[in-house]
Amino acid sequence: MANFRSIRSRQKLSMVASPDAAHLQRNVSPGQNNELRLLRSAVVYGANAAGKSNVLRAVETLRQLVQNSATGFQEGQAIPVTPFLLAQASCGEPSEFEIIFTADDGVRYHYCCAANSERVVKEWLVAYPRARAQRWFEREYDAQSRTQRWWFGPNFSAERAERKVWREFTRDNALFLSTAIQLNNAQLRPVFNWITQKLIVLVPGVEMNPLLSLNLLRDLGEQEQIMRFMRAADIGIDRLELREEDQPPPAVGKLAAGAVRVHFELGLPSGSAPQTVKHLRVLAWHKQADSGEEVALDIGDESDGTQKLFEFSGGWLRALEWGATLLVDELDRSLHPHMTRFLVGLFHSRKNDKNAQLVFTTHDTTLLDSELLRRDQIWFVEKDKQGCSHVYSLLEYSPRKDEALERGYLKGRYGAIPFIGSIGD
Repeated sequence: MANFRSIRSRQKLSMVASPDAAHLQRNVSPGQNNELRLLRSAVVYGANAAGKSNVLRAVETLRQLVQNSATGFQEGQAIPVTPFLLAQASCGEPSEFEIIFTADDGVRYHYCCAANSERVVKEWLVAYPRARAQRWFEREYDAQSRTQRWWFGPNFSAERAERKVWREFTRDNALFLSTAIQLNNAQLRPVFNWITQKLIVLVPGVEMNPLLSLNLLRDLGEQEQIMRFMRAADIGIDRLELREEDQPPPAVGKLAAGAVRVHFELGLPSGSAPQTVKHLRVLAWHKQADSGEEVALDIGDESDGTQKLFEFSGGWLRALEWGATLLVDELDRSLHPHMTRFLVGLFHSRKNDKNAQLVFTTHDTTLLDSELLRRDQIWFVEKDKQGCSHVYSLLEYSPRKDEALERGYLKGRYGAIPFIGSIGD
């Protein structure tokens, strides 16, 4: 990523594991076809306004461009990218996004696009079937001649007439990848599907969809999944119950804030007037310590952390089930450190048999524990005097050279971060 919001120069966050065998091996999963050893999670630290959220926003912007540029934008509509604005030179330059991933077809891909508010100025895709590079297509805007230069590689399987149609239908403010998919290009489908379906980004203002949790709780066949999830968090809930009610009971306490119920129209044709509104009520059952009898509490009467954990449960389980890459801003918001540690640990556990990955930002320094995270899983974002955000890994620090680390602290502009345990070289 480069020239996006507070990020001016090219910055990289890598999920490739370091070769050091001394690090926790359970936190590493092999890439498909054993090409690369990949980290199951990464954490990003930084002071407020350092730009750590912009790292996730860059990924979400790329995902949105791939998903919507061909169908969601009109001719001449501005592309929603924001360059680095604190330097005159960068204001007129495009924002650039790159991503390397392995799709469901087992092939590694390297995709790049660059755009300003008016047009896509660069886009290319390299595939690595059998670990050998194949450049499939490339486009670049020539500002002097005001024309697009196109190139298609010999491994891009399409007739000349098809390429001509896909190229001509690609608007200035749309990606070729998105346009070709709309015109039924099958070869690019694994790339498009992975970016739009397997890349899940929760940026500020976007929350995990609680309907995922409600749907799991509603399905008797999958109900036990969510119960195992909640019990494993050790928050004292014995079981959860979902009730459908025609009329909600009087609102009291947190119920008045709408924290407990989700109500929506069930089975109604689009545009029809609602006939019956169902109110879904979630009850958390606890056992009394002295008698062993069960007592039901509305989920809205549970702590904010427990409510947040329930909201997360459906999406978390789905990400593990699908082998998705999940990026979450401020994972620790409203969560006790124990719960945050539990959520991260699920990605390191045997439950993650589809090699799902988690990238999250946080201020929770209790996670800096050698029993939970490797050095190559810990990243920092810091702003320089010009207001530019820089992303760097803990691996870039040497405890033998850095006096702060030798004392057990990493000092940045956001203060001193204590390490828990000993994190090896």
